[in-house]
Amino acid sequence: MARYTGPKSKIARKFKEPIFGPDKALDRKPYGPGMHGNSRKRKKQSEYAIQLSEKQKAKYTYGVLERQFAKTFKLAATKRGITGENLLKYLESRLDNTVYRLGIAPTRSAARQLVGHKHILVNNNVVNIASYILKPGDTVSVREKSKSLEAITDSLTQGNKRFSWLEWSDKDMSGKFLNMPDRAEIPENIKEQLIVELYSK
Repeated sequence: MARYTGPKSKIARKFKEPIFGPDKALDRKPYGPGMHGNSRKRKKQSEYAIQLSEKQKAKYTYGVLERQFAKTFKLAATKRGITGENLLKYLESRLDNTVYRLGIAPTRSAARQLVGHKHILVNNNVVNIASYILKPGDTVSVREKSKSLEAITDSLTQGNKRFSWLEWSDKDMSGKFLNMPDRAEIPENIKEQLIVELYSK
């Protein structure tokens, strides 16, 4: 399973956002990485650099590498509607992201690990593909033998935020993907139009 394995705090500091979850390094050094730290004069970014940066932020946020991101964008572009919003909707409907949003895992990378290790069911069938795109009406649940896993129970007891396009049952440890979310419902700070402009060059 291809995934980003490099330094996470540097990326969070680069975008000045806790992309991979709470990060103490970002609190201590709320400026970009580099040997000159905060004293370094930053050049004015070109339009291309700003667009590329936004794409990189979206990739890191959802844990998607370049080829898969381009494939998702192509899928979003062929669907009716606004391409940028379609892109975020497809990223949100990925299985690993949904496991994270349901609160089964504390981070997206932890969610990918649970999916890869076959702890997650989709419509009562084991699915170990993190990029699996859910459809409205699909159910996502924890395998019976995995329900006592400390990583899962700890995450669920944290009382994660609930989302309008997802339904969760504590009793069954299962959730339902009700529909594709509207852009206004997606909390990520991503300017998707910049990504569309980048790919349209």
